[in-house]
Amino acid sequence: MSEHTPADWLKPAVHPVYARLICAELRRQGFTEAEILRGTRLDWATLHEGNLFMSFEHTRRLIVRAQALAGGPWLGLSVGDSTQVSAHGALGYAGMAASNVAQVLGLLQRFLEMRQRVARFDVDTTHGLTLTMTELLSSPEVREYLMGHLAAGVTRVLETVTGQDVRAQVTVHWPFAEPAGAEHYRRFFPHSEFGSAQLRIDLPPQLLQCPGLASDPEAYRTALRDCERQLAQQQLGTVASRVQERLLDAQGQYPSLVEMAELEHMSSRTLIRHLRDEGMTYQRLLDSVREELACWQLVHTTHSIEAIADSLGYQDPSNFSRTFRRWVGMTPKAFRDARVEALSTD
Repeated sequence: MSEHTPADWLKPAVHPVYARLICAELRRQGFTEAEILRGTRLDWATLHEGNLFMSFEHTRRLIVRAQALAGGPWLGLSVGDSTQVSAHGALGYAGMAASNVAQVLGLLQRFLEMRQRVARFDVDTTHGLTLTMTELLSSPEVREYLMGHLAAGVTRVLETVTGQDVRAQVTVHWPFAEPAGAEHYRRFFPHSEFGSAQLRIDLPPQLLQCPGLASDPEAYRTALRDCERQLAQQQLGTVASRVQERLLDAQGQYPSLVEMAELEHMSSRTLIRHLRDEGMTYQRLLDSVREELACWQLVHTTHSIEAIADSLGYQDPSNFSRTFRRWVGMTPKAFRDARVEALSTD
């Protein structure tokens, strides 16, 4: 079971480019679109369109499936290492134009949430140079994958910016016991140690002032302004994302359209227009939230189907079962029974 609430797992958490990179790596390994997404309840076309953040739950399901296909969580190392700096958007462009590694690490601390809200990196120069990762969202099923992806991704950025073989110079302290596949980690990071309290990457202090190969002060200022603008927009959120978060926090007491409009300090007509402009309706948002919360509870809790129906505002469990069958094509009981097997087998 997770220590996080369903709302934590279902709020926007990861830019979809990182899910697309997982899919691209699996395609390179010879898997088809259908094989990659089997059991994930994700749609290939939707996954590869737009820039709306995915929830942690959607990302988790894809990673669980990817690990089953690739044979282990060390897939994260490959995906992180294959990530081009440009995939990180304005943050990546700012990093490439930075004058030195110190500026790059400053960007990482300040703007990483523009791309994902799963973890945070902090820079410590008290004793040498160390990057320490704090987990914001976690699941035992995908924790090792995420560690590998993030460590390899950060190292890839530093290598691209400096032109140096950073992997050979760092020591990575992994926050899990030495796994059966430890050779995968040591092949990628020769200096790997296991059993740390947090993910830590120790870098040589002299790297801090290493100049960037493509340093460009004017381009850096432009990219920095773009980062600040995008972060401000994300923190404000779209109308659809704000409504979705309110619904996730409603705990089964879902407001009507009129009540939601009042919470957003606008008329119901204005709310409908804003949602339409964003390609959404209030009913679709409500159905989506209820569906995801139902599936989350069926997989991650032992609550009875009657209790789950009640928590989602359904007075009649049979009505909930009929609606759930319309959502996912099977009854809640069948979904609960089949879910783990569907994600872990071909």
